[in-house]
Parts: sequence; structure tokens; C-alpha cells
Amino acid sequence: MNKTGLTRTDIELLAPAGDWDCMRAAVANGADAIFFGVEKFNARARANNFRSEELPEIMAFLHTYGVKGFLTFNILVFEDELREAQQLIEMCIDAGVDAVIVQDLGLVKLIREISPDFPIHGSTQMTITSPEAVEFTKPFMMERVVLGRENNLKQIRTIGEQAKLPMEVFVHGALCVSYSGQCLTSEMWGGRSANRGECAQACRLPYDLMVDGEHRPMGDVTYLLSPKDLAAIDLVPELIEAGVTSFKIEGRLKTPEYVANVVSKYRTEIDKYFDGDLSAPSKEDVRELQQSFSRGFTHGFLQGTNNKQLVDGTFPKSRGVYVGRVEQVMRDAVTVRLEAPLKRGDGIVFDAGDPTKKEEGGRIYDLRRQGIKLDGEAQEGTKIELVPGRNDVDLRKVRVGDKVWKTNDPALDKRLRATFETDKPYRTFPLHARVTGAAGQPLKTWWTDVDKGTTVYVESEMELEVARKRPLEAALLEEQLGRLGGTIYQLDKLEVALQGDIILPVRELNRLRREAIEQLAGERPKPPIYRRHPVGELHSGEVAHSDNSQTVSINRTGSDASARAELIVLCRSLEQVEAAAMTDVNYIYADFEFIKQFPAAIEIARRAGKKIALATPRIHMPNENGYHKNILRLQPDAVLVRNTGALYFYMQARAESKGQPFPELIGDFSLNIANHKAVELFLQTGLQKVTPSYDLNIQQMIDMLDVAQTDGIEIVIHQHLPMFHTEHCVYCTFLSEGTDFRNCGRPCEDHRVSLQDRIGMSHPVRVDEGCRNTVYNAIEQSGAEYLQQFMERGVKQFRVEFLEETADQVHEVLELYRAALDGRISGTQVWRKLKATNQLGVTRGQLVK
Repeated sequence: MNKTGLTRTDIELLAPAGDWDCMRAAVANGADAIFFGVEKFNARARANNFRSEELPEIMAFLHTYGVKGFLTFNILVFEDELREAQQLIEMCIDAGVDAVIVQDLGLVKLIREISPDFPIHGSTQMTITSPEAVEFTKPFMMERVVLGRENNLKQIRTIGEQAKLPMEVFVHGALCVSYSGQCLTSEMWGGRSANRGECAQACRLPYDLMVDGEHRPMGDVTYLLSPKDLAAIDLVPELIEAGVTSFKIEGRLKTPEYVANVVSKYRTEIDKYFDGDLSAPSKEDVRELQQSFSRGFTHGFLQGTNNKQLVDGTFPKSRGVYVGRVEQVMRDAVTVRLEAPLKRGDGIVFDAGDPTKKEEGGRIYDLRRQGIKLDGEAQEGTKIELVPGRNDVDLRKVRVGDKVWKTNDPALDKRLRATFETDKPYRTFPLHARVTGAAGQPLKTWWTDVDKGTTVYVESEMELEVARKRPLEAALLEEQLGRLGGTIYQLDKLEVALQGDIILPVRELNRLRREAIEQLAGERPKPPIYRRHPVGELHSGEVAHSDNSQTVSINRTGSDASARAELIVLCRSLEQVEAAAMTDVNYIYADFEFIKQFPAAIEIARRAGKKIALATPRIHMPNENGYHKNILRLQPDAVLVRNTGALYFYMQARAESKGQPFPELIGDFSLNIANHKAVELFLQTGLQKVTPSYDLNIQQMIDMLDVAQTDGIEIVIHQHLPMFHTEHCVYCTFLSEGTDFRNCGRPCEDHRVSLQDRIGMSHPVRVDEGCRNTVYNAIEQSGAEYLQQFMERGVKQFRVEFLEETADQVHEVLELYRAALDGRISGTQVWRKLKATNQLGVTRGQLVK
């Protein structure tokens, strides 16, 4: 016991597994639970993954070793996939999967329709970062949540204390620069959605920094959005004391050696804490972690935001262990003063500062000191002559000052493989046995698997006889019954209660032992039993909508087919609001960087007789409800709600308003609504309208609209797609000497930054009230050509979003869409006009992928 009240068994070490070797490596090195994916529906489409038919075998293997297995179902599920998703959930229930890790709240609804008690974990893709977001999940009986990687230790503690739900936190591995579940870059540029497990890692690409339209030279810093790797190995005590109960390691695309290495290191640190040892991990342990995979280590956001430490900017891929710099280039060697040990056979690479070009690297052939060969390992601090393999490295291309990295350590890999490439059991469990007997009776034995709590009874087939010599004694029984080598058990305790001197042949003792072990071992893999509901049709045209305990009927096709389609405009400047207020729009949404501009926007809208909604930030952190209270004080007609934490706040505020007028609540794209189940869930929760996810292409959108409640759906038909949404501030990192919002000097108020990609497109970076950055696509996206299909399915509400457009552009674009909605021009004519007048053109975006 420690000051948190948690015990060792309360803490779970959760490891990734992309294949069987990784799973074995995790079990062999001390993981308490494994997360893995099958061939569909998981956020690592590029991993080998398992087959769904293997689920019973996987769970039997894990449960044999007392390890839990969680299936990753952490992507959005499209309408035409719901039936297949249901089938996979049913397979998980039958196989005894311990939980599914879910992103899609529509899938959560479906699971609860299938089973009331099958465990669900809220994925980090749900963007859960506040106590309110956790509270939002509770009606769905979710067992735990995986917090966003952007939460710091103080916030984690606050969430745990207020929400009182087990928390899972990433402690090691690759970091996404964007909030998980809020990255649309791969979707925009390649139709490979991060919300579908197909991330193309656009954050790892080089970008040029553009400031107020001018290129800002950054030297060798070109990877402006590529974070270092998370390593919280030295924060284990703080994490436990913050209330983290599951330590999650990223890496389903990594090797089994990586899994073995990282799991064993964190296992050691967790056990040390509960043994009262608070010493830091050794330098050698940290180096071994770097050796398996490292872009440089960082605590991420766990100790707070430090923009200067999150991104290195000079390389986007794993480097390994830093060895030193080249001090001299010789005919067959280079001289380096070591900052880490090296030995023959290690892999190295020479880093000249431009990772886009081919780098010299290979194996170390020899190590010398002043021309004399070294035996064994050269230690840190020594100056050595490093001799690479002659066919590996062209020393003519190596320069003084180049960095040297140790990219591979064969001896370490061999040691790690030995932990799981073995015929021996990966773990053994204590066994208690009790033996009784008397002459003329069978020998009676009870065997208890202490870990599982299972007891089996086995008696001899032969009766005990009076012993003439060498009667059964405790020592003999312990020797024979304790011969458990090659099994998962070891005899921990033996109770013997025999009457008189009696005997039984050794072969019968061996048979007893084998039968008992076979029975016990057969109990361990048995799956847990979950309750099941009969499941009806997935598609429902009419659903009860609960709003403040009142139930109303929602017709999916709309109540008035002849009603004029509504045109809604989202503005990001007061100039745009003024321009929009002069047009024939039904609603104005204000989405400003600074909340201090909201009152002026409301005044403009009210003066023009227009309804106005105020937009929330996309992220909701602990103690950020002041923003939402300010919105309510301004009394807008509606609130554009962008996350479940804010939604829960407004739901509570509405319940406490006691019937007083309250703003309409509109759910935005960032709620990731991709199927009719999710539409139902959010409308039943209390939203008046919802916006479909930007992950849907036109066919997926039509599939959903054909069965969803379309009078509650608002579709964005024109926008600059918000690609990255990140806690990492580009303004602070590259335009300031500061580290966060407290000392950055707020360069965002004086400058406009954009990121120029490899083809010359400059993508605007905007800041919100919480100093979070959104990178918008440079090219506008239009769904004008699909307006007729949407309207035919009962959709009556369409949104146009502006970013940096002038008043004249606002007028022109809104006039085009109003004409199209009224049937005066076609969607194709809108498209052609936009393409002709827009300097960068226009794209159909993800709708045509």
C-alpha cells in the first residue's frame, strides 16, 4: 500500500500487439493486458493484425496467463458497415474479449443494444480531456476512458477525482501532433482517414514557415509538426499518484523486440514503486528504450505544455541512441568521442542534417584506440576510431561535425528475443494442494489455482494400502506432486493429513498430478459470460428523442417537404459577420479566435434581424467552463457544440435553467457522427441538430441520410477543411522565445502564420481562445454538386464556412449557394463559378474519395 491507496494489482500495464510474436513478447515481459486489432475496424490498418477467426485462440492464450485482451474498434463505422460491426461484436462476446476500445458513439449505442454489460473502453479517439467528457459517457456504462495525450498530470488528477472512472493514459510511444479523433489531414490529401486507421503521417513531412505571407528561414528545422516520442518512464510514481490505473504503451506497428523492451522497463518501474523504491530508471535502461525506437524522448504534455521541447524539427524518423559527433575523418575510420557505449556489429548512421537525402550508415567492423583494436565494448567518454564495414559506408561523404547515431544493437535484440522465443511457460502461478487419505480408501486431493481462485478435486483410482516400508510422507508427496516443470504452475503450499503409514505407487501420484493440472489449466482460458439482448433491425425511421425528460417523435424525412432550405453561414471575423448579415441567410455562426469579439457579432446579427450561434472550442479541458458560462451570459440563439465535454456542460445548464429560454444546441462535425446510430444518440442526448463527420464521402453520406433523421441534420457544403487541431502552438514555438501561452508574448495577435507544403500550398494556421492551433487546408472545398441529392433525402439545413474571405467574397459565395438551394442554378454551375473565381481553385475534398 502507498499514499494513493492503490495496490500493485490496481495498476494495469497495457501493451500493444500487432502479431503473435508481439503478443508473446508482451506476456513474457510482464504485461497485464494486451490491445490488438483484427482485419477490420481498427486504427492501425497497416499493422499485420489478427484475423477475427482467431479471437477464441487469442483470448484462450491470454487468459491462460491471466492477461486481459482488449480489441481495438477505434475507428468511425460507416452506415453500410454496421451489420458487419454487429457481427464482430458478437464474435468478441462469444470469445470472451475483455473489452472493446471504441471511438464511434454510434457503435457504443449498438453495443449496448446487443449487450448491457459487455465492457466498452472509450478510445483516445473520442477526444476525452475533461471530467465533463467522462460524465457524458456514463449513461452508456463505459468501463473506462483513454484520456487525450494532451492532458497533464494535474488535469489527470482532477479528472480522476471528479469523474471517478478508471483512467487509461499513454505513457510511451509515438505522439500525434493533432488531437486524436480531430485530424483530417490524411483524409483531405489522400482519402486515407486517421479516423479509419489509415493515417498517412502528414505531420512527419517537411513544411516551410510562412509569416504574413513571407517565407521565414528556419535553418535545418523543417519538420515543424513532427513531435518527439513520448517516454514517461521516469514519471511512473507521479502517474500512479495522479490516479492513472492503466499505463498504455503505443506500438502496434512496432517489432516484438520493441514490445519486449518497453514492457519490461515499465514493469520494473511500476514494481519498484510498490516496493518503495522511488529511484529513477538507470541511464542504461533509457538508452535501451531509445535503441528500440526513438525520435528523441519527451514527456509530451504530462508535465504541462512546453512547445520548445515537443518538436525537434530536424528529423521525422527514429534515430536510436546519440553516439557523438565526427571529429576527424580518416582513410578507413572516423574519430568520435563517445556519448554512449559502442561495440562491433552495432548499426550506425551518419547524420549530416538533411534526412531527405541518402545517409551513410551500416555496421561497425572494428573499434580502435590510437590504431589499436579494442576488445569488447567501448565506453562512454572514450575517444575511439570507428571503423565501418567497407561496403557499408562511403567515408568520402562523411564530414567533420556529422552526428553519429547507434541505430541497432544486435546483442540487445538477441537478449529481448530470448524472453519470448522459448518453449518454457512465460509465467507460472502458485498452486495450493491438500491431501488426505487412510488405508482402504482412495487418496483424496484438492488443487487450488490461487491466482484464478479455482479448485479441482481428484482422487486416486487405487486404494491406499498399509505401507510395509517407505510410507507416504510430506516430503515424498511434495517431490512428486510438485513436478510441474513445463506447466504454468508451481507448488506453493502442500497440506498433508494422512492416517497411519500408507502407500500408493508413484505412477498413480503422477497420474493424479497430471489430471489435476489438466483440469485446472482447462479452467483458465474459459471466456467470461456476458448478457445478450435480442437485436432487431439496425435501421429505424422513427426514434424517441429525449430532451429534458420529454419524449417527442422525430420524423427522419422532415415535417414540411415544401419548406425552403436554410442557408447557414459560419464567420471567423466581424467583417464577415457584417457582410453575411446583409444577405439572405437564416443563421450566422460566429467562430472567433478571441471571445471578446462575440458581443459585437451578436449586436450586428440582432440589428439585422438574424439569428446567431456562438461556437465553442473543439477541445474542453478541466476548469475551462468559464468560456461556456460567458457564451450563456451573451444569450445567443444557439451554441455550436464541438465536443462532448462542452455538450455535457450545456446539458446540465439547461436542466438547471428550470424552463427559462435556453440556446439551441447544435453538434458540429468534430463529434464524428458517421452513421444513423450516432445521429440518434446525439439527438436523444439533447442536441437539436447534428453535423455529419467530414470523413464521409458522398456514397457514405447518402447511405446514412437514407436511414437517419434528416430533419435533425445540417450539412457543411463549403469550407476550408480544418486538418490538424493541436495543442502544439506553431506561433509560440517559432515566433517566440517563450514556451507556452504564459510567456510567449502572443505573436498570434500580430502575425498570420501558414505552413507551406512540398507543392507550394500555404495552409493557414489559426489560434483559438485556448491557444490551440488549427491548420486549415489552403484550397476551399465545395459540395455544391451534391445539393440535390441531399435535399431529396430531406436535408433542409446547409452551412457555408469562411476563413479569410473578404466581404465581397462572402456576398458572392452566399449568393451562389442561395441560388442553388432555391433551384435557380445547378450545383454544377456553382462549382464552375467557384473554380473560375478562386485563385487556388476548389476541391470536392473527401466527398469523392
